[in-house]
Amino acid sequence: MKFLIIVKTILHFSTKFFPSISGAELYFQRISEILSEINHCEIEIYCSNALDFSALTTQKGKRITTESMYFKKVNNLTINRIPIKYNQTLDEQISFIKKFPSYESLSISREILELFLKNGPNISEILNYFEKENEMKYDLIHSTYLPYLNNLISLVLGKMYNIPTVCTPFFHFANQRYQNPFYIELLKKFDMIICCTSLEKRYLIKNGVKSEKIEIVPMGIDLEYYEKCNKINFKRTFFGNKQQKSPMILFCGNKNFEKGAISLLKAIPLILKNKKNVIFTFIGPSTEAFNRELKKVKKLKNKYIVNLSPSNLKGYFDTKKISAFRECDIYVMPSRSDAFGISFLEAWVFKKPVIGANIGSTPEVIDNGKNGLLVEFDNTEDICSKIVYLLKNKKYAKQIGKAGYQKIKDKNYLWSHISEKIFKIYNKLIEGNNS
Repeated sequence: MKFLIIVKTILHFSTKFFPSISGAELYFQRISEILSEINHCEIEIYCSNALDFSALTTQKGKRITTESMYFKKVNNLTINRIPIKYNQTLDEQISFIKKFPSYESLSISREILELFLKNGPNISEILNYFEKENEMKYDLIHSTYLPYLNNLISLVLGKMYNIPTVCTPFFHFANQRYQNPFYIELLKKFDMIICCTSLEKRYLIKNGVKSEKIEIVPMGIDLEYYEKCNKINFKRTFFGNKQQKSPMILFCGNKNFEKGAISLLKAIPLILKNKKNVIFTFIGPSTEAFNRELKKVKKLKNKYIVNLSPSNLKGYFDTKKISAFRECDIYVMPSRSDAFGISFLEAWVFKKPVIGANIGSTPEVIDNGKNGLLVEFDNTEDICSKIVYLLKNKKYAKQIGKAGYQKIKDKNYLWSHISEKIFKIYNKLIEGNNS
């Protein structure tokens, strides 16, 4: 009789972790919490001590300190944060990793190694720790996200202890930065790749990754939590009583060119020419380029812009952020750097129409004209046109917002369902490894 293998011990290896905030961190946090609670897995998180992307390669970035209440524990999860080493030369890092036989057995070229070392974070010291362990206590390693070094280290550990390796790369294939073929070469080394969309899967297959090594598992949302979350009056709190009836446009994500935040900023003067008294909210980490553009836009008359950063919020489930989604009229994130886009789900929870870019994986998430609208990436006139159209056609905007909510239900975009699918993938891999 064939028995189902029950996964017990899993190593989740992330580049960063909460209180760093991005879709990849939330992905590991939620599936780790659910697998621990529902499936009784023992999950440990390994990551760097970086809190933002700049900290991955430079000391100028933000890093979590040992005094933080989240340094070792986030909810019921055990977090192992490895300090980044900034003072090693590239040659020193290469020599360090090459001393491990399990690295050499991967047959990775020096060019690939150099690329991932340059991307950071340099937390290779973790290999010393595991090499000294007499026995590997984990059944499987799951890493995220490309193009960072923790993925290569995961492969080295997998070879070191002969355990399966899984990667959710969140492959931003529409972004030129990801066109380097070395990234695909590394992905081929994993036992399983989890893609968020069939578009991502097709791209990887086209570039040489075997179809049987790819599973599609989308992102999720905590639907009931969002619907029941305590709310504040966002517009009154940040814009005042006079703007209670003004339509609000919301953006949530890294405020950079790739995510479309700067394109939306540039579209504001055009929007206000066509529709007065529109207010705008931007939530997420800022960049210098965004701040420069914001100064230009704020010189306009009749402009109302709120700019919130993670320092103003209390994590993914912050009441202010959720209230912003609840009160916005349109959610806009015209990004080319998303493997899925959790924030579209956050807007759909409250039946809001969404606008995304017609590039990458977004066209699979947003069905153009049905539950949202697609625009050309970095086309400010197109962004303006679609926003103004929805503002002037409220019945249609309401209709596609409701269709988005229905898609969450129809596709089962819930973290509980997502975690169950990942649990089955783990079991299949571990069973195959033990047979």
